[in-house]
Amino acid sequence: MDAATLLPEPGDPGTYRIALVCLGNICRSPMAHVVLAARVEDAGLAHRVHLESFGTGDWHVGRPMDHRAAAALTAEGYDATRHRARRFTVREADAFDLVLAMDHDNHDDLADLGVDPSRLRLFRSFDPQLDGQLDGQPDGQEVADASADVPDPYYDDDGFADVLDIVERTSARLVHLLQRQTSPA
Repeated sequence: MDAATLLPEPGDPGTYRIALVCLGNICRSPMAHVVLAARVEDAGLAHRVHLESFGTGDWHVGRPMDHRAAAALTAEGYDATRHRARRFTVREADAFDLVLAMDHDNHDDLADLGVDPSRLRLFRSFDPQLDGQLDGQPDGQEVADASADVPDPYYDDDGFADVLDIVERTSARLVHLLQRQTSPA
């Protein structure tokens, strides 16, 4: 199956809304947001693709991203200064065309909040290093092991570089798919 067919159709033709979600919204999802936003901008899609990041927990709401995540991004030329943590709630459940969870626990939390399974994916389901293992399949059709998770670097200072590598290559794939999804017919 062509991976492009696996992106859910947009609710509003001409725009595509993506939520990136981790646990606290201070490490993985804001890193993914910053990188994907830069790639979307570079591809000329910023007027058609809307991105937001969230956490499933509320303990970091209003805070900037973790200083180690910001440092990893800044070292590679990304702007990490504008982020403030937010919590994904039931109000957001129907607001996005695609909701990308950073790990299986986040995925389960989002499903419990009522995110449509056809719009809910693991972020790494678009990781080219996992091609043939995940393929962006809808809920229930993905491998159920930790290899599909973006590892949480919060307790591992060295993990931020690994997360950035995952985010960069996965964002490149997503932008390619978004170009195809949002191009005029």
